[in-house]
Amino acid sequence: MLELRPNCEWCDRDLPPASPDARICSYECTYCVNCVETVLRNVCPTCGGNFAARPIRPQRAYRENPKLGLQHQPAGSVRKNSKYSADDVADFVSKLHNVSPDQR
Repeated sequence: MLELRPNCEWCDRDLPPASPDARICSYECTYCVNCVETVLRNVCPTCGGNFAARPIRPQRAYRENPKLGLQHQPAGSVRKNSKYSADDVADFVSKLHNVSPDQR
């Protein structure tokens, strides 16, 4: 189950569970669409993978079993931030942004 992290790991912008602006990599690193497009250029600074829109978890359970939805399985609340410096990210991204995600 996705953690649904609450913030952009670069700019610290709030990304609530229903945000259409949340992007994740295959390891669930979470960034806002603006940072993915302008700073990261679709390169995760941690793994080098690409990003996809984070799915939006329904607010309530629509079936009795299993009990799903945010009311039963809430989003994560621990804020995370990238451990990499702006210079390190810029260097890393410059090496990978022209490589297709399926070739990285």
